[in-house]
Amino acid sequence: MPVPAPHPADEAPSLPPESPLAMPEQDFAAKPERRRAAPPAGPGLRRMTVLLLLCALVAGPGIALMLAPLRPQGLSGWEIGYLLLAVPLFTWIAFGFANSLIGFAAMLRGADDGGATATDVVPRGRSAILLPVCNEDFLTIIGRLSIMERSLEDLPGRDSFDFFILSDSSAENGQQEKEAYACVRDAFVRPVYYRRRTRNVGRKPGNVADWVKRFGGAYDYMVVLDADSVMSGQTMCRLAAQMDAQSDVALIQTIPAVVGGQTLFARWQQFASRLYGPMSAHGAIWWSDRQATFWGHNAIIRVAAFAQSCGLPELKGRAPFGGHIMSHDMVEAALLRRRGWSVRMVMTQDSFEEFPPSMPDLAIRDRRWCQGNIQHVPLIARIAGLHVVNRFQLLVGASAYVTSPMWLALILLVVAGEFAGAWAVNAMLPSGTLLGLTLLLLFGPKLMAIGLTLRDKARLKTFGGAGRLAVSAIAEALLSVLTAPVQMLTHSINLTSILAGRKSAWNGQSRDCDGIPMREAIRTFRYHVALGVVLLVGGASSGISLLWLTPIIAGLLLAPALACVTARKDIGRMLERNGLFNVPKAWWQAASYRPLRTRLSVGRATSVWTAPIAVANDA
Repeated sequence: MPVPAPHPADEAPSLPPESPLAMPEQDFAAKPERRRAAPPAGPGLRRMTVLLLLCALVAGPGIALMLAPLRPQGLSGWEIGYLLLAVPLFTWIAFGFANSLIGFAAMLRGADDGGATATDVVPRGRSAILLPVCNEDFLTIIGRLSIMERSLEDLPGRDSFDFFILSDSSAENGQQEKEAYACVRDAFVRPVYYRRRTRNVGRKPGNVADWVKRFGGAYDYMVVLDADSVMSGQTMCRLAAQMDAQSDVALIQTIPAVVGGQTLFARWQQFASRLYGPMSAHGAIWWSDRQATFWGHNAIIRVAAFAQSCGLPELKGRAPFGGHIMSHDMVEAALLRRRGWSVRMVMTQDSFEEFPPSMPDLAIRDRRWCQGNIQHVPLIARIAGLHVVNRFQLLVGASAYVTSPMWLALILLVVAGEFAGAWAVNAMLPSGTLLGLTLLLLFGPKLMAIGLTLRDKARLKTFGGAGRLAVSAIAEALLSVLTAPVQMLTHSINLTSILAGRKSAWNGQSRDCDGIPMREAIRTFRYHVALGVVLLVGGASSGISLLWLTPIIAGLLLAPALACVTARKDIGRMLERNGLFNVPKAWWQAASYRPLRTRLSVGRATSVWTAPIAVANDA
């Protein structure tokens, strides 16, 4: 078969023969024809109902305690505003607790992992491993790719996988990518292709869609990754074999574990994710069933089903609701389900991602996610034929960002109401019982996850033992309390600016840092400090008890210092030496792992390059 000429929008030093696959744009207003072999609806709706009933059962007593101090002769405007904010916010906390409680019960009874490790059959279908990149540190990208490529080397299914680096980088960065790729391509034993689009249309979903339309016909499945993703060859083989065995499944989303944290901030978030995340994930796996969601990476997808179901239209109107769909992943999962395909979520070994290294880097990422999730709100009703569970997931995703300005409004309302004499001093502050119930809902999931870890001696050892686990958990809780109000205001500012029409940039993410200058931190968090001062003065002037405001005020006033301290690698290394914020190690962090080495020439520089670079430093 002759190799076609390169696509005019490509700079492609390496591509296989094209195998086109149609990917029609979807009509959101019309229900599509469902596949004939569509599976039954399953228990997803019933399980979601159980989740919501459990949420109501948990939230009910708290809402009753809120109503108790209100005037029996009728509600004032202040009190109505209080209830409109407090009731949904308390219900939101109860929802998280209910999901964790379901996950706790599932793990206690030995929950099924979803089948991802149920078979070692060699996959029959061909799979492409896609690494979309955009102005990233390309050597680190190659480093992560080398980990995955080498992990396939000794597996019987290795010949079923090809790698594609799909670049949307700028011309300058693209030139460096091509030079680096030319140096390392012969060091790989599996096919590793590279393509850079010169026209970045549709961001990451446009990048993946371009590949599907041009090369998708040659592959049964695609493993979609992010620039910071790592997945073992064994896991990829098992996922592909599961897709072979379950013809109704179009997408399997793994739960990636956070890895590679070097700063205090990243190591803390990595610890929290690895300790508390599995229980929450088991809850979501149980109630979502065949209507699971997609996170855009660390997932395997049936290419033909994706091409048939997920051609995304450009939405009419201006940002944030118009334009290209930014958070495409959840929408794509919903579109697959409305065609009659199953979408599953599984717990599996050796699926990893990294976390932003600092508070400002997390804020930048969250702003993009905020705009993407807010864009989903009109789509909940607009897309015809969506399963009710998928509509609920889109609503939950958007609600995660709406709750922050609601918390801010509630705090300001209570302080202003006390100052104006709208209610008796401290009457609207939480009673001891309500405060205790709130703390139970907030910290109960953490205690349940710790309890599960203490029962598993092998897992406990990976966290440093019971003593170090306890110290790490207390430190994590204190840091979480201090940074919660910072995140509250950051989300509120982001949502306000997005609704005002200020679009988010979607460029390469910062994945490494070592410290932040105090001047920069003060500039970044100046509004947080200002709000802390307002609450301190306003609370004292209104006669309100400052005890319940202390964690909020402290977090806001200390935001610049927290950002500086938590962005430091030396503190992260000190904690590591003392066995704190320990997490289970990944396979490439073992002493027996031998990274790829090759001579690298980029521009005028020539050196012996060892991969991986940043990822291995977590060991």
